[in-house]
Amino acid sequence: MTEIIEPLRGMNDVLPDQARWWRRVDSVARDVFARYGYAEIQVPLLERTQLFKRAIGEYTDIVEKEMFSFEDRDGDSLTLRPEATASICRAAISNGLVHNQRHRLFTMGPMFRGERPQKGRYRQFHQIDAEAIGYEGPDVDAELILMSARLWRELGISRVRLELNSLGTPESRAVYRDALKAYFTASAALLDTDSLRRLDGNPLRILDSKNPALAGLIANAPLLGDYLDEGSRTHFEELKARLAAAGVAFVLNPRLVRGLDYYSRTVFEWTTDALGSQNAICSGGRYDGLVSQLGGTPTPAIGWALGIERIILLMQELGLGAAAESPHVYCVLAGAKAAQAGLALAERLRDAMPWLKVEADLGSGSMKSQFKRADKSGAAFALIIGDDELAKGVAAVKALRGEGGQEQCPFGDLAARLAQLLEHNRAVDGAIGSRQDRGP
Repeated sequence: MTEIIEPLRGMNDVLPDQARWWRRVDSVARDVFARYGYAEIQVPLLERTQLFKRAIGEYTDIVEKEMFSFEDRDGDSLTLRPEATASICRAAISNGLVHNQRHRLFTMGPMFRGERPQKGRYRQFHQIDAEAIGYEGPDVDAELILMSARLWRELGISRVRLELNSLGTPESRAVYRDALKAYFTASAALLDTDSLRRLDGNPLRILDSKNPALAGLIANAPLLGDYLDEGSRTHFEELKARLAAAGVAFVLNPRLVRGLDYYSRTVFEWTTDALGSQNAICSGGRYDGLVSQLGGTPTPAIGWALGIERIILLMQELGLGAAAESPHVYCVLAGAKAAQAGLALAERLRDAMPWLKVEADLGSGSMKSQFKRADKSGAAFALIIGDDELAKGVAAVKALRGEGGQEQCPFGDLAARLAQLLEHNRAVDGAIGSRQDRGP
């Protein structure tokens, strides 16, 4: 017996009964981006490894432990993208989009990290990523956060909390880094291997440690907010004022530093209490130095990213629906001549009504088995065509949901009649929903 080839660990198939959730998130996100003036950009799955080392930072978990990197035939080190921001900045530089220009951009697609797979955390995962390049003030910080808050509302997501912090400028953060290094050096005997390695490279990464033995030491560490420069402090106060004026609630988290070295000033994270330990659902911040760090003209920028898999888990945990994409009409075809005519009729209906979803029964089968498939499809109506119907030039239209019997309709009038019946169904469904909203 031939051995079955299993999928790679942490890389999952999206089956048809789950795909509707993905389409829901995709369509809502695209609509929200369009309403805020964000244009789509697509970047490669593969980039030079140096891009992520330079952008994300040598002492981050992503670069140290999680990237899928390999040498190509020419000896160049390549990496499957672990995130999108560095690639978008590289694309902006490569294509001349940063010199005295401003762009609102978004992208969607798979990312890759060699993490230990668990619920809500996979080795191939999918992100929606929004970036505003060339914008300097706190107004764009606020708009990006407002846009993410609108996305939650449009998806029906609740039980989320916005956490905010400011990392200051690289100069003020350097002063803080020295204070942090001195603090942790004094307790070096308590540090684990990872933290000791980061002590000289980037002690801020120690604040990201998940080691419970270090929780107390980290809790008493100096606060970055005490070292903010005046410009960053003013920027942060104006951001908070804009969010408050727009009615977006937030909490200040002085320990929020984010896991990537390119962040400066504003950082934020949306969290939920509905998914256990995988509580972060959207994270972002300002990265004013990244474009120049990658060789481009100094350009301010800010962005956020969310994991689609985790958003879908949250929607399902909250009991939110994603509409099943059932056909409007299912064609039940009795006999070879009817099967041939039925396919042609289905095409004419699709031409007449581009929005109409028509599924024709394929592979023949008894009328009983075809009606079972029609019912399982979720279609509102069955179109029945047999020898008698062909001879008369009609189709029998049978309601499969709710009230309604069966009627015959000439082929030439079928599109108009189906439109009437489906509109009637929508009106009835709307009236029922309205009565239920009003209560008894």
